[in-house]
Amino acid sequence: MTSEYDRLEEYIMGETENKHTETVVDHAMNPRNVGNIQDADGFASVTGPCGDTMEIWLRIRQDRIQEATFWTDGCGTTIAAGSMTTELARDKTAADALRISQQEVLDALGGLPEENRHCALLTVNTLKEAVKDYLKNKREPWKRVYRKH
Repeated sequence: MTSEYDRLEEYIMGETENKHTETVVDHAMNPRNVGNIQDADGFASVTGPCGDTMEIWLRIRQDRIQEATFWTDGCGTTIAAGSMTTELARDKTAADALRISQQEVLDALGGLPEENRHCALLTVNTLKEAVKDYLKNKREPWKRVYRKH
């Protein structure tokens, strides 16, 4: 016998899958690169106009992003966008990571409904701020000591 909870879960998943691509659902349900990096080379925390906050940590070696991780208090779409953005950033130089666009994230996810496109912009903006943090700390390494994350 199917419980009311099971029917509700099936309905929600059906609605989600109708509005989102398999890639979005996969990255929302099985996000890659979740968590923080101790002593990160770059970090940023950005809150979008919808109220979701995205945090991204970067580990950079030989001027390439070796590791990129994220954390968010946002919805499943924000989780999927954060997961994809960190995947796209890996192995890129700082300059190349700064060129990752909202559209590139949207394309990699297979698109998002209009009402969720801002989630990709939030993740890209956070990535850019984390790269800028890395570049600032590279020029002035003494400032890393005073970071609060």
